[in-house]
Amino acid sequence: MGDFNLALVIVAIVVCVLVFIFNVYLLVNYQHPDDKNQAYFPKFVVVLGLSVAAISILMLPADVANRQACRHAIYNGACNLTLPMKDLWLAVYILDAVLVFFVIPFAMFYYEGDQDKSIGKRIKSALLWVVTTAIVCGLVLGILYGLVGKVDFTVRHLSSSTTTFPNSWDFSSSQQCIGNGARQCSAYLASASSEKTWTMRTTFPEYVVALATIVGSVLFSIFGGVGIACLPLGLIFEFIRRPKAVITRSQYIKEATELGKKARELKKAADALHQEERSGSKGRKWRKNVKAVEKELLQLEEDVKLLEEMYPQGEKAETSWALTVLGYLARLVLGILGLIVSVAWVAHIVIYLLIDPPLSAFLNEVFIKLDDVWGLLGTAAFAFFCFYLLLAVIAGAMMLGLRLVFITIHPMKWGATLMNSFLFNVALILLCSISVIQFCSTAFGYYAQATAAQEIFGHTLQSLRGIKYLYKYNVFQIAFVVLAGLTFIYYAGFGWRRKKPSGRFQLSS
Repeated sequence: MGDFNLALVIVAIVVCVLVFIFNVYLLVNYQHPDDKNQAYFPKFVVVLGLSVAAISILMLPADVANRQACRHAIYNGACNLTLPMKDLWLAVYILDAVLVFFVIPFAMFYYEGDQDKSIGKRIKSALLWVVTTAIVCGLVLGILYGLVGKVDFTVRHLSSSTTTFPNSWDFSSSQQCIGNGARQCSAYLASASSEKTWTMRTTFPEYVVALATIVGSVLFSIFGGVGIACLPLGLIFEFIRRPKAVITRSQYIKEATELGKKARELKKAADALHQEERSGSKGRKWRKNVKAVEKELLQLEEDVKLLEEMYPQGEKAETSWALTVLGYLARLVLGILGLIVSVAWVAHIVIYLLIDPPLSAFLNEVFIKLDDVWGLLGTAAFAFFCFYLLLAVIAGAMMLGLRLVFITIHPMKWGATLMNSFLFNVALILLCSISVIQFCSTAFGYYAQATAAQEIFGHTLQSLRGIKYLYKYNVFQIAFVVLAGLTFIYYAGFGWRRKKPSGRFQLSS
């Protein structure tokens, strides 16, 4: 058994190294050419943040495997050789909160600072903002922890007398306890007066994790509910809207001329906004116009990409067109598979979480049966469903960010992603990863029972004073399902259409 635990430690170390290498690969290939050989601190924060997010998702399957490490132990103390998962969970999520609320904002303020200023002044300005944020957050957390940082567990007081060991056992529904007389030893038949509330103060790290989970749960309910539908349907409708054939050269010239005209209009609008910024007139109307220009620019880039697909050029034009066709076929296949997973997720939430008592354990039973086939097959499927949920959150954030003016747009593009966009998306992933883990530990409570994650995100979080009612009445789960249904209706009615940019800018000058 000790050898098994040692193998689990080795696997955990290898996975952490692989995650770090993969995130470095993403950074190198996604970064903008302007950021090469500079902005090393934001790059370090990006790699660290992505690694923490990925490792936190993988920790839940590791927690399940760690729980099973001493299940069949033949000697006492075998469980002392397993990984200290509760301490690891708290360490990872405290690091998560520090990155989201302090380190990443500092890196963004420093990166977006006036390039004409010296490094010292940019650091001073960024620190001023971060220290102010830290003081406010510290005061809020301290006051809340002092006032309501307690957990209220509902328990039943049961009692029974004792007697000598009998020769035979004679129990029935009328006599469920040892000895004569009515005793409260059955939780099912005990009176309401036997129910009591056991109150205790939670630890401060657990309280910080709980509040961060609440913030992430709000974003998770919105972005995850939208993303669980738009992630697969977006891929399917991309296939439906695909270019059916190569256009002629005259059509290409006509479309390219129109796009060039729109590009000049965008450049003129961007120059005007830049002049307003220099003059110091950055009001509400200016920010609205910046958002509009960003949306038009993203749409223009999509139009350019589509035009290049419809009229491939160069010596390998036929090969390029063949790869384009295969790419859209791959989107269709992935979209269909993703739609199956999304439907399974929504059905599981309704069947297992929203209906009381649950109609079935559903996916929990699937994972258990897969474990019976091969030890790690169920754990791998479990990890896949958790990762898919995180991908849905990212897809939902990008989908809403492109349609709502008040959300900052930070698209991730291969070879053209600036560090501020990287940092924003990493903060979003980190913030939502806490809620994804909490949601998965609840949704798969039967499969992940008796784990450290369930102790933190199940019993403690769902009994925390002032917060427990959000989980008692399934507020986040209901919002998730409702938004998923509305998004599905939206895509069914309008998703197949391709929206064209308005091309209108309300410049204040």
